[in-house]
Amino acid sequence: MAQLGADPPAARVQRRRGRFWWLKWVAGAALLALLIGEAVYLWPRLHESWRALTEIHWGWVAACIFAQAFSLSGYGRMQKQLLHAGGVSVSQRRSVSVIYASTAMAVTLPAGQVFSTAFTYRETRRWGASPLVASWQLAISGVIAAAGLALLGVGGAVVVGGRVSPFTLIVSLGGVIALIWAIRYASSHPNSIESAVRWVLHRYNTLRKNAPETGMDRVREVLDQLESVKLGAADAALSGVWALMHRAGDVACLGLACMAIGGDPTWSGILISFAVGKAVGTIPLAPGGLVLVDATLIATLTSAASLTAPEAVAAAFVYRGVSFILVAIVGWIVFLFLFRRHQRENLKFDVEMERREVGRSESERRASKRLRGEGIS
Repeated sequence: MAQLGADPPAARVQRRRGRFWWLKWVAGAALLALLIGEAVYLWPRLHESWRALTEIHWGWVAACIFAQAFSLSGYGRMQKQLLHAGGVSVSQRRSVSVIYASTAMAVTLPAGQVFSTAFTYRETRRWGASPLVASWQLAISGVIAAAGLALLGVGGAVVVGGRVSPFTLIVSLGGVIALIWAIRYASSHPNSIESAVRWVLHRYNTLRKNAPETGMDRVREVLDQLESVKLGAADAALSGVWALMHRAGDVACLGLACMAIGGDPTWSGILISFAVGKAVGTIPLAPGGLVLVDATLIATLTSAASLTAPEAVAAAFVYRGVSFILVAIVGWIVFLFLFRRHQRENLKFDVEMERREVGRSESERRASKRLRGEGIS
């Protein structure tokens, strides 16, 4: 028997659904009607795009795939060059393998950029990079890539006759130059950096009522790692060349995708479309900028690269098929064959690396104290 005062099941369901339960059905019906309306409106263009895809030139598609492989190879060489400046030697094959696997994570997983960065950091640590060198490589490669992207957009605007603010050029080039100069100065003048940090740390410890030298051991450890980074003129120049190779290959991939579907794009428009598409792709709303990047490419290829709407849709499909889908498939295959076992060993590896770092710091501290003692005596 039902208890007295208890609500009947139907009443409980009605209360749980709420007063405006019907709104989701109205919204769903409106969305469905919108999609049907867009399909009817766009069908002629989609039909023409499909016809362009059925008449695709496979030789240009092969060139498109080669250009994308060329681009990722350039990024791998830039990573290898920056690690070389930090005293870490790695083969091109291993570097490119990490690039493919990390790119697959970045473009397919939710918050993929976080997983990609963590994966790259962990693998560079396996190659022998110190925590600072591994982090430095990630930071400076990102800055160089962003500056290169900005310069591509500026170059496209200049070619089409648009006005470019000098501020844009200063920020694009100045950021890279300032970062490289700061790293080179810090690695070449560790004593001056240590003196400045000690001055700040002493005052902080005074406010916190700690011993004056509290925290200096960690500062010396970081400076020792920073001193190992020797970014000379050759390493800096080669890193710039490989970064240019990376961007040029990706731009060529987009241009060849347009040619594969029979389009005749303007290369200034390709530069602008590429820069805008990559910028939109950094918005973390969907893995790989799905839908957002595609819509942006279609719009900019139509307005800036002199393609018709059906050609732009087909070109975007080919480009994203190569740079997004194909790269993701290859990247996950590389990950499964080369790095899956590493993920099972991560905890053991982290503990071992931490033990090594602590042991190295202790031995360096003892050696430093011994040398100071000998100098005093």
